[in-house]
Amino acid sequence: MITSPNNRPALARSYRPTTALAQAVSFDEDSMHVRLTDGRTVSVPLLWFPRLHAARPEQRLRVEIGGGGRGLHWDELDEDLAVAGLLAGGE
Repeated sequence: MITSPNNRPALARSYRPTTALAQAVSFDEDSMHVRLTDGRTVSVPLLWFPRLHAARPEQRLRVEIGGGGRGLHWDELDEDLAVAGLLAGGE
């Protein structure tokens, strides 16, 4: 049995990822959805990103996932986003 420092049985902890990595990106009319390798999906409004908001749907789909999943890049739109920034509220 695993015990805590006060000699009580330790409670099992839920899985807490230490890194968020992008696996896929999709869009609907108003939002961008980033599926992460840990099973979560982060959805953010396109209004947060003026270049993506103004882009045509086919331009949005030309996204490159780089840095092992840490970043998103649209060469044609000159737009780069960090997955960590999306999780922090669109920074």
